Amino acid sequence: MHIIVKVFSEIIIKSPPVRKRFIKQLRDNLRKLFGNLELGMKINVQNDWEKIEVTAPEADDSIIAQVCEVLAHTPGIANFSVIKAYPVGNLDEIFKIVLPHWKDALAGKTFCVRARRHGNHEFTSTQLEQYVGGGLLHNSEAKGVDLHNPDVVVFLEVKWERLFVIANKTQGLGGFPLGAQEPVLSLISGGFDSTVSTYLCIKRGLRAHYCFFNLGGRAHEIGVKEVSYYLWNKYGSSHRVKFVTVPFEEVVQEILEKVDNSYMGVTLKRMMLRAAEVVAESLEIPALVTGESVAQVSSQTLINLNVIDRAVDMVVLRPLATMDKGDIIDISRKIGTETFAAQMPEYCGVISVNPTTRAKLSRVLQEEAKFDMAVLERAINERRAQNIDDIVNELDADLSVPVVGGITAGQIVIDIRHPDEEEINPLKLDSVTILKIPFYGLNNKFPTLEQNAQYYLYCQKGVMSQLHAANLKDAGHLNVGVYRPEPVSACAIRTE
Repeated sequence: MHIIVKVFSEIIIKSPPVRKRFIKQLRDNLRKLFGNLELGMKINVQNDWEKIEVTAPEADDSIIAQVCEVLAHTPGIANFSVIKAYPVGNLDEIFKIVLPHWKDALAGKTFCVRARRHGNHEFTSTQLEQYVGGGLLHNSEAKGVDLHNPDVVVFLEVKWERLFVIANKTQGLGGFPLGAQEPVLSLISGGFDSTVSTYLCIKRGLRAHYCFFNLGGRAHEIGVKEVSYYLWNKYGSSHRVKFVTVPFEEVVQEILEKVDNSYMGVTLKRMMLRAAEVVAESLEIPALVTGESVAQVSSQTLINLNVIDRAVDMVVLRPLATMDKGDIIDISRKIGTETFAAQMPEYCGVISVNPTTRAKLSRVLQEEAKFDMAVLERAINERRAQNIDDIVNELDADLSVPVVGGITAGQIVIDIRHPDEEEINPLKLDSVTILKIPFYGLNNKFPTLEQNAQYYLYCQKGVMSQLHAANLKDAGHLNVGVYRPEPVSACAIRTE
């Protein structure tokens, strides 16, 4: 396996010291992520001035697929190319090797061939470019050859007796490597907006910790933990972060009883920012992040946002401030959080029947004077913080579910991974029934299954499966457990 990783263009144009630091950070992140895969072999990651090379001579197609999965979801990468090696033959043999790799990519586009050569051969680099270029032009639907400003550049490299060809090129996330910027505290509700705003921060290199205000009970908390773990595990698992739960039921009750109806929403947001600021300061985090978009709902008019922000001194980032809801949902679909968000209750949206869109600070202060701040202080003091990769260990004892390391013939396993993840690394068990029900369809599908049977949910690390099993048990389904094989397969993908 040989993969060339191109770093994000904004990294390349930075000053030499910053550029060097960012590329080193990306290299270190990749080394950690590949180590987490438990592949059973060493993945070599080396960097130079503008790219990173990932190599593992003994890697098979399964391992290459897992490495590419990590690269596709790691911030800081512009694109990456899998390089295939072949024995060097004559010019015609080289062309026949190159054609299937590039034929489809050249359709309707201009191109040129660029070749580098090391060693003694019967042809020059120019002859290689001309022969392969001519062959591609006449055996594909390419628009033409353009040596100065081509749409596509076909790269070839000949090193002594080996020919290296780009087998495929994949777009990366872009952005900056995680850890290159300061951390932030994301106020996450599990809906479309807060998950997308968190993702955009991660993509920009901001290590996002999670702060959840529990307004809707245990089921809501489990759902938010689930999507938060998904975001972290998919895009930011090179760095450990915290998940903080702040119990806000009493705060909401105090607002409902004491605050004028039209000012309930603004007051609630101010209380959340106050609590989040305390949490952030305790973790030495300099900024808060919300999923608010201007004028999307009543509390998010510019006037109201101005009043809300005056509750704290800390900077509040709003990555979605000028985005349309449709665009936000599109991003949610692309990053895999749409199915979570679509099923997540939005408790904040129902607190006020006739909300004001033009809040006055003096009136807000008047309403907050009725509020017992001891209630807010108590909520802050009762917050629970945990490492996000340990959230499964915090499930209450009454919602614990059986976890088994082996499955016998006749038992039923439900693979809840995303179909794309299941396809890359399918679960194979002899004489065992395996149902494929993605996590986002489990709540609706499970009640339709034969309820006299015992089911075991499966995902690679057991976190998502245990959260879902606990959620099903909380809903009254006692015939569910978790299948967590030990030891972890050497070809496992850490993507649940």
